Amino acid sequence: MTAAPAQPAARTKHWRRRQGPDRSQVIRRTLQFAFFALNLWIGTQFYLFVRHYEAAGTPAYSRPPGVEGWLPIAGMMNTKYFLVTGTVPVVHPAAMFLFLAFLSASIVFRKSFCGWLCPVGTLSEYLWKLGRDTFKRNFFLPRWLDIGLRSLKYILMGLFLYAVISMPARALAEFLQSPYGLVADVKMLNFFRYMGTAAAVTVGVLVIASIFVQNFWCRYLCPYGALIGLASMLSPLRIRRNVETCIDCAKCAKACPARLPVDQLVQIRSAECLGCLECVAVCPVEDTLHMTLAVKRKPVPAWAMAAGVAAIFCGVTGLAMLTGHWHTPVPDWMYQELIPRAREFSHP
Repeated sequence: MTAAPAQPAARTKHWRRRQGPDRSQVIRRTLQFAFFALNLWIGTQFYLFVRHYEAAGTPAYSRPPGVEGWLPIAGMMNTKYFLVTGTVPVVHPAAMFLFLAFLSASIVFRKSFCGWLCPVGTLSEYLWKLGRDTFKRNFFLPRWLDIGLRSLKYILMGLFLYAVISMPARALAEFLQSPYGLVADVKMLNFFRYMGTAAAVTVGVLVIASIFVQNFWCRYLCPYGALIGLASMLSPLRIRRNVETCIDCAKCAKACPARLPVDQLVQIRSAECLGCLECVAVCPVEDTLHMTLAVKRKPVPAWAMAAGVAAIFCGVTGLAMLTGHWHTPVPDWMYQELIPRAREFSHP
């Protein structure tokens, strides 16, 4: 009888258990909460600023330009105006600088605005973690439905980009200098203060969905996140897995809030990657999973990402302040006339 050919021996992987705790999530949460607190302060001051013009005798507060970070459409409009004319727009200039800061941070450090800064993203993250801790699991939509719903945010992004790109510079300036454009931030505040039944039900559904489905709003509906994600494809950073030492425990894939198959890929290129380092934090093997430079494959520590994101944000906003392009120069008498009537203004 002829002997059966010998099967190649299974290759033994040599690996070491990771030494010491991973602090990437402590660093990320610190930056998340700091930015969330900054937005709470901005929101409170802006509310008090608006109330001064709505109710006689209410103490005066200055308008915080940082509120324009909540006007991404104005930021895109002003960015196009600047690119076409070479002139920094007068109305809502901070919106442009903040838009460019968030976009730049995500081009350099993956989708870091969504994973490290965005207050809505932070709230969404802790809603699904609340659901997981309460019900011991999160729910996942069928693949066909998940892919279909994910396309919605790109469709919305495309519609907004088309609207902005198709407008000539003069039309952009006229829109932003119209009564509607001047108090666009006030109208945003009033949306939440005077929410109608349909809007309240919609927000309630999104909150409940976010408890049961990981990052429901961010994953399926956020057009800003879609744009940031596409920009992050230009980033020189990648999550990279060392196949030689990986023990195929799949903890990284289970931890990924974007549900990416980290355990099956050598590097993550997806626009859905938040750069949150959750997968890196749970990897039990030394030198197996890292955020790395795409060319040199050199690991980039979490503190460097946090410092880099903060430096870009502070640098861009600081530049706007130093060059006098941070405040919108609307006189008090105009605010006195427009703010009490903000709910009357419709899209021109």
